[in-house]
Amino acid sequence: MRRSTASVSPSFLSALLSCRHFSVARICRCPSPVHGSHRWVCGISDSLSNNTLNASSSSPNRLMLFSTMAGTILVQARDPAKLNMEILNAIDERRYIDTWKLYEQHMQMEGFPRKSVVNRLLTGFAESLDVKWLEKAYAMVEQAFEESKQNLLEKEPLIYLSLGLAKCGLPVPASTILRKLVETEQFPPVTAWSAILAHMSQTAPGAYLAAELILEIGYLFQDGRVDPRKKSNAPLIAMKPNTTAFNIALAGCLLFCTTRKAEQLLDIMPRICVKADANLLIVMAHIYERNGRREELKKLQRHIDEACNLTDIQFRQFYNCLLTCHLKLGDLDSASNMVLEMLRKAKDARNSLAVATLVLETARNDNRAFTARISGPNLSQNEPEGSHKDRLIEHQIISYDEFSRDRNFVKLGNEAKEVLLSLLAKLQTQVELITTEHGILQPTEKIYVKLVKAFLEAGKLKDLARFLIKAEKEDSPVSNDDSALVHVIKSCISLGWLDQAHDLLDEMRFAGVRTGSSVYASLLKAYCKANRLREVTSLLRDAQKAGIQLDSSCYDTLIQSRVLQQDTQGALDLFKEMKEAKIPRGGNPEFEQLVEGCAGNAEAGLMAKLLREIREGQKLDSGVHDWNNVIHFFCKKRLMADAEKALAKMRSLGHTPNAQTFHSMVTGYAAIGGKYIEVTELWGEMKSLASSAPMKFDQELLDSLLYTFVRGGFFVRANEVVDMMEKGNMFIDKYKYRTLYLKYHKTLYKGKTPKFQTESQLKKREAALSFKKWIGLC
Repeated sequence: MRRSTASVSPSFLSALLSCRHFSVARICRCPSPVHGSHRWVCGISDSLSNNTLNASSSSPNRLMLFSTMAGTILVQARDPAKLNMEILNAIDERRYIDTWKLYEQHMQMEGFPRKSVVNRLLTGFAESLDVKWLEKAYAMVEQAFEESKQNLLEKEPLIYLSLGLAKCGLPVPASTILRKLVETEQFPPVTAWSAILAHMSQTAPGAYLAAELILEIGYLFQDGRVDPRKKSNAPLIAMKPNTTAFNIALAGCLLFCTTRKAEQLLDIMPRICVKADANLLIVMAHIYERNGRREELKKLQRHIDEACNLTDIQFRQFYNCLLTCHLKLGDLDSASNMVLEMLRKAKDARNSLAVATLVLETARNDNRAFTARISGPNLSQNEPEGSHKDRLIEHQIISYDEFSRDRNFVKLGNEAKEVLLSLLAKLQTQVELITTEHGILQPTEKIYVKLVKAFLEAGKLKDLARFLIKAEKEDSPVSNDDSALVHVIKSCISLGWLDQAHDLLDEMRFAGVRTGSSVYASLLKAYCKANRLREVTSLLRDAQKAGIQLDSSCYDTLIQSRVLQQDTQGALDLFKEMKEAKIPRGGNPEFEQLVEGCAGNAEAGLMAKLLREIREGQKLDSGVHDWNNVIHFFCKKRLMADAEKALAKMRSLGHTPNAQTFHSMVTGYAAIGGKYIEVTELWGEMKSLASSAPMKFDQELLDSLLYTFVRGGFFVRANEVVDMMEKGNMFIDKYKYRTLYLKYHKTLYKGKTPKFQTESQLKKREAALSFKKWIGLC
């Protein structure tokens, strides 16, 4: 508990010390007010003589002396004005320890310093960018609000402190200050708070809080609630979220995998009339892809194709998202057709480029001087300068003087845009399926691997063979033993999928695609090892029809197989056939070396990547994504009866609902209000699924449940959700739930405990009080 402090007014001490009958004294606490002050008065004790005591007692204005068991404190008379000056000098000289000691002395004597000193303390500590002093500055702000002295705090110093907190990785206090500013109607301009948002979005909790701030601030502007024609609304209009703020919050959600929260931000954008720029279009594509919203991606494609200011990197990101979404939903036809279309366009571009190159070479031979000018300094100007450098300087902040002179917060707006570029650059590194060459989209090996895996899992071997053969025709020709289809067949052999390998080999033969002997040799050896003699005979017949001559290692394997089957005559016939064909010894070790390289985790091209993807990758249930989209549509339209029917149908078809399914249902119920019993039933089903199946509870799902339970006053369930989130080390926005509790349950269980309560009532009361304590209200 904080100890009470002793103080005396300077005039009183001056009068006291001027009297010759008194000596330096020690003081103690006593509950008697002096000079109308509400502070504790202090008596004089210990060193006074009896004569002094008698003299003082005979005086008409005698001083009463008090003693206390709490002990005594040495008092030194200080002038508050002088102490204020000392505080300012210390903070200007960056003597933070001395500053804090002087501040504490002032708090003991007079409480908070004057307004200008308090704000200079906040900005001085913020300039240090030291977590220790930033936390002390934030503690000052908290104390001012607790004591209802927020009128001491000015808007600009609070914005500056929030910026410093965000830069030092303290997003919770940074966001709390912004929320306090909005509550007290000291509206921060969007150019200022978007920079704070940008630095907050560098961490997972900060990114989540950034999205919450956009939703809270955006709510004030929904559906034209603020009239921009009124001059009194100008500060509020200046706070309205803009495209940069949305870009920052959405990019943060993507980087930290809270994409359903990001989709809530997208839903609010048209309601506050925020227009999308090129960056926002690409960020939207990433969000739709993560959430499996293919129809939304198709709608977005028209805007992407019509946009004139998109870069090659942005085009690549969008089509990577579209291709990934096709795979996620199991639409292999659309995915494979998209890849073939890219290959055709790339082939046409290569042909056009070859013609253009020929013309350019002719022009160069005809005009040397023109060539020199083209190859001069102008070309280097097209290269981005510092493209590999991070333009942001971490742990640096502009001085408060410079900050205060920038009345429109232009520098903070530019800083927000720079951080946004760094966030978007991180998203670009996640593009794996598509690359660009000379501005033309081209598929990577990764998309071949994913497509092949999906075709094999679906059992569509004919479609796979047809796709790969077409891809080989469109792409640059390769040797028969190095084509993509051959690598797929060899991968199937390595995985023990011999029937699939044989079927693909047949499809190649039927399509008239000739292959080398290594594939037949590998499959033949695998059949012999598995002791499948009937398939061996069939494969030998196919090899003869295709005109394939097997090597000596194949004959060795066949002879050993015959010997193991005690078919001596068959073994001799094979040996005789081998000699008559004059097959050289030595075998074909290429495939064996390839497989050994894969086994040792070495890179071995497409085959190694395919093997790794099949062995380590998870099988996607496209049916779950389809039903999730249906349920999400009904919930978004608030057609919860239809959503319930779709969920029941999903279960009857054997598809297990996941976190995305339940999140759509919970947010749908929350949107129409009053459906707390239904949400409670869903919560029971989720816990049951989690105990029997590997269902993953994520932060977004649990946060939506917690919000609904707190809003409805179901604190027993709310505490269960809190326990689960804390066990999973998930971030919880306590400020939001404190505000929600005060809004709807401020007077709940405030009176005395009733003498007679049922067990259920007692349990509910204890749960509510426990939650109230958790959010810091008692």
